[in-house]
Amino acid sequence: MGNYIAKRVVLLIIIIFFVSVAAFFLVHLLPGNPAVTILGPNDTPQNAAILNHQLGLDKPLVEQYFIWIGHVFQGNLGQSFTTHETTTSIISTSYPIDVELIVFSQLMAFAIALPMAIKASRRPNRLFDQLSNSAAFGMLALPPFVIGPIMVLIFAVHWHVFPGPASYVPITQGFWSNIHTMLLPSIVLALGSIVVYFRLLRNDLISTLQQDFITMARSKGLSDRRIMWRHALRPSSVTLLASAGVTIGTLIAGTFVVELLLQMPGLGFQIISSINQDDYTVVQGIVLIVAVAIVLVNFAFDFIFTLVDPRIARD
Repeated sequence: MGNYIAKRVVLLIIIIFFVSVAAFFLVHLLPGNPAVTILGPNDTPQNAAILNHQLGLDKPLVEQYFIWIGHVFQGNLGQSFTTHETTTSIISTSYPIDVELIVFSQLMAFAIALPMAIKASRRPNRLFDQLSNSAAFGMLALPPFVIGPIMVLIFAVHWHVFPGPASYVPITQGFWSNIHTMLLPSIVLALGSIVVYFRLLRNDLISTLQQDFITMARSKGLSDRRIMWRHALRPSSVTLLASAGVTIGTLIAGTFVVELLLQMPGLGFQIISSINQDDYTVVQGIVLIVAVAIVLVNFAFDFIFTLVDPRIARD
């Protein structure tokens, strides 16, 4: 176990290094010139050259990278060209929204997918299983950027069940108001996860319930409930956990769509606004933080795999 964790940590450091390189150089491929944004009507070749020198933008990209990464290690992600606010403060005020959306959506997804998969796997190809599969395939055709506008139009604009765009309330200003504003975007994000988790867990449970050790447990007179929760669910959860690790990473991109649609000032809304304003310092910082977060989430799930199935570490 110790060797496995050590190898994963080394691999984690290497991946984060390449992520930082990609975050820096890819952002520099964005069209536009920050000097134009900063100078505005005072943009002249002479003023732009002076400003680029002051910002260090006239140096080679490799040298700019090492200056930037040195500042990152000191906790300095730069300053916004447009608002003059530090990137760190922008991220610190925005990321709680993304965390809330991901946590709420995943709690909803597991709360719905887990009992559905257990019920469907007990009697495969029966009525409930067929209906569940049909509903799952239907939801697969509705990604967040499609279902989001539809649900906002129906439940927020016409029926007023949920608050509409630009109505986000921080949890510090009201707990239940915050929950109310989080329900609709969380439901939008949860739909895709429900489908994936249900399908994976159902298929694995059906396979596990046909194994010899399950037959042995039944021969001992154990109840179906005990067999499911004590013997079948754990070995069937490895694929589910692997999918959850990947899904949580991809959900960050999903939150970007939802935040833009509902005008929620999370990381997605901030990065899109910064791209439109050529504020590449903020873009770099957010891309780096998001990429590192995805890597760390997958590393955490790798560790959880070893707890669920220790054979992974031995292999």
